[in-house]
Amino acid sequence: MVFWITATGLTLITGLFLWLALTRGRSTAVSPAAYDLQVYRDQLSEVDRDLARGVISAEDAERVRTEVSRRILTADAQVQAEADGAQQRDPKTVGVAVVVAVFLLGGAAALYVNLGNPGYPDLELQDRVENARQMLQERPTQAAFEAQLPERPVPEADPEFLKLVADLRIAVADRPDDMRGLELLVRNEATLQNYGAAYRAQAQLIALKGESATSFDYTQLADLMIRAAQGYVSPEADSALRDALARDPNNGFARYYTGLMLSQTGRPDMTFRIWRDLLEAGPEAAPWIAPIRARISDLAWFAGIDYTPPAPRGPTVYDINAAQDLSEEDRGAMINAMVAGLADRLATEGGAPEEWAQLITAYGVLGDLDKAQVVWDEAQEVFETTPEALAPIANAARAAGLTE
Repeated sequence: MVFWITATGLTLITGLFLWLALTRGRSTAVSPAAYDLQVYRDQLSEVDRDLARGVISAEDAERVRTEVSRRILTADAQVQAEADGAQQRDPKTVGVAVVVAVFLLGGAAALYVNLGNPGYPDLELQDRVENARQMLQERPTQAAFEAQLPERPVPEADPEFLKLVADLRIAVADRPDDMRGLELLVRNEATLQNYGAAYRAQAQLIALKGESATSFDYTQLADLMIRAAQGYVSPEADSALRDALARDPNNGFARYYTGLMLSQTGRPDMTFRIWRDLLEAGPEAAPWIAPIRARISDLAWFAGIDYTPPAPRGPTVYDINAAQDLSEEDRGAMINAMVAGLADRLATEGGAPEEWAQLITAYGVLGDLDKAQVVWDEAQEVFETTPEALAPIANAARAAGLTE
């Protein structure tokens, strides 16, 4: 009932403003007669000033006053006539205003009856949380969700590669305990976008590893399930994420996907808290940062929080050193991605002197002095007219061994 009273009141107020605009719109403009009246009054004041300065004689002043006063009377009469006419509303205009108001009220009501849910009460916070919990419990399983998806188009692939994968499938089927074969099968099925086959092979691999399965193993299982479901986080994928976080609470991928699952089940406020921490922790080149940046402002709005995301930043020496715990391949990919992201941003958008210095330092840590020299040369051109801004960059170049 409160909704209908509020909606009706707002519609009537809107109609009232439209009616006022239609019936009084023309009276808001300054009429020519009113403008002339103001000009004549200014002229009358000017006559007195000219007489005081001795510019005109008393006789001329009196004659001008008489003429201007006559014009003032005429203009004033015309202004009064226009005001009296404006008070008489045009019946057609009033009719249009009434029709518009009725149309707004009736149209809004009809639209809401068809598309809305009349009589549905506003939900208390506790009810919303309960609905989200129910949605979480009742969401479709992995198999049920995949079953209702349209068939994925088969990507083009090299025939020789397809034959190798087919042979690998046969080999794994003959030797189901071959961990290396399963690892290769997971990777190649994912390359072919056969994500269903890939996550089933990954689940088999985890079963073989038993207690030695890592947080990464479970994250990869969840990732493949989510890819197979085209972004949907199923209960099975959620279970894999929980296993991943139980082994490594700081697993960025698992935390990102957990936040995604919460946003899909009516808890964007919890998603915001998880993703905000990930965004602020970085590193900027982490795969989850870009999708978080794309949605964090909307999530903040849903959470009722005024939030300004931190500016993108490049890799620090700490970031690079922190990557030492990764495998050689993963560490190299992570560091190169961070450095390449910063280099691309500075080349296309520019950046602060500290960021240029940061890039030179990163290349120095990586031992890529040729690229560090290119950045140093370009920075000298960019900051040629601001020596004070070039100072931190010069220090980084000196530390990297580029200058004396």
